[in-house]
Amino acid sequence: MRLIVWAALAALLPLTSCLNLLKPPHDFAHYRPAPAPDYADGRNWAALPTRQDSSHAVPAQTTLRDQQATAEADVFFVHPTTFFWRSSWNADVGNCRLNRFTDRSTIRKQASVFNAAARIYAPRYRQATLYSFFDSTAEGNSRRALNLAYTDVRQAFQYYLTHHNQGRPIIIAGHSQGTDHATRLLHEFFDNDPKLRRRLVAAYLIGFKVRPREYKTIMPCRDSLETGCFVAYNSVTTGNEFPPFSRVAVTNPLTWTQDTLRAPASLNRGGVSQRFKRIDPQVTDAKIHDGLLWITPPKPGGYPRFLLPGEFILRHSFHIVDYGLFYLNLRENAQARVRAWQLRSK
Repeated sequence: MRLIVWAALAALLPLTSCLNLLKPPHDFAHYRPAPAPDYADGRNWAALPTRQDSSHAVPAQTTLRDQQATAEADVFFVHPTTFFWRSSWNADVGNCRLNRFTDRSTIRKQASVFNAAARIYAPRYRQATLYSFFDSTAEGNSRRALNLAYTDVRQAFQYYLTHHNQGRPIIIAGHSQGTDHATRLLHEFFDNDPKLRRRLVAAYLIGFKVRPREYKTIMPCRDSLETGCFVAYNSVTTGNEFPPFSRVAVTNPLTWTQDTLRAPASLNRGGVSQRFKRIDPQVTDAKIHDGLLWITPPKPGGYPRFLLPGEFILRHSFHIVDYGLFYLNLRENAQARVRAWQLRSK
């Protein structure tokens, strides 16, 4: 089941019915998870810079180029939820059908944002199923599923540091579930380690809840060239309110500031729709409002909305295209921050 299909179901069916379609039939304790991935095996990586994969893609009708071969920085990218099935609480990294969907969707349309600025490392991991984000049972199924997923992400990052990084500057990036895990990585590896933190170009913690004071030492980015900081936002149609996200950290990807002024669409360098064919200039504006990034719905097709369930229902979310709406701004900003990091490190 694709995320767009889930969005359509959410629009057509009662919310509880939609969620029940995705709920695993048994508690986490009654499942035997698939074996943990061995990150020495390249098949357990969705993206590696040393081979041709979906992270090397660029929109077809553009002059953009993959530059991983000569990039002087790395990005460790944690992909969002692509496992929606109810068969288990966690995915199997050996599921070829799931891996193809992950590669063609998020690795191609999100991780590729960084292929002009950095070498891309994106692990496959035993991701928690989508229902984990809506489960509130006393058994703690969701937290146990997400903790298992994080053990894989953590192991992959440790393998990357030991075998691939070689002291290079690092971008940490994710989306949705991937951002949940990336946020934990920053806590565990960077917040209390000044040596590793000096190599942090920036973290792009998009599509999830990150508090402004999430870390002791890592703060939200204040401008387009600050390094060692993080960027966070969640895109929704202007006029929406969502109390669970109140006071969540937000960076405006058109200005790279945290003020609440509306940034006009003229500052949008270009979005890339789900079709991944072209750049759509000035696709939308952006304004920070109480933990959300308010946008005007784009006119070009291919930017689907998504009903985000939870304690409150957030309608008209553009969660699926958090990266796509600001594709070129993100791409150019990653390059600019790498250059700024290099200048400051001389």
